[in-house]
Amino acid sequence: MNTTLSISPWGNSHGIRLSRELMQAMHITPDTPLEVEVIAPGRLELRVALKKRSLAQKLKAYDPLVHSGELMTGAAVGAEFGAR
Repeated sequence: MNTTLSISPWGNSHGIRLSRELMQAMHITPDTPLEVEVIAPGRLELRVALKKRSLAQKLKAYDPLVHSGELMTGAAVGAEFGAR
């Protein structure tokens, strides 16, 4: 989707307005955090910022059956620490 936007004064700063159609095409809402990167003079890239999970959310998602246990079950190959 292509569209033309204008920069408007907003207090001591400036801003752009995103149309409903543009937001729907981006799958974002007014509460969606966005990252903005200048990729070249006159070019910006907007992308949804990854939401960082709290420690409580990470612990709630922890499943000992999936996230624990030996990762490398093969025999020692070289001089690994503790290898016999």
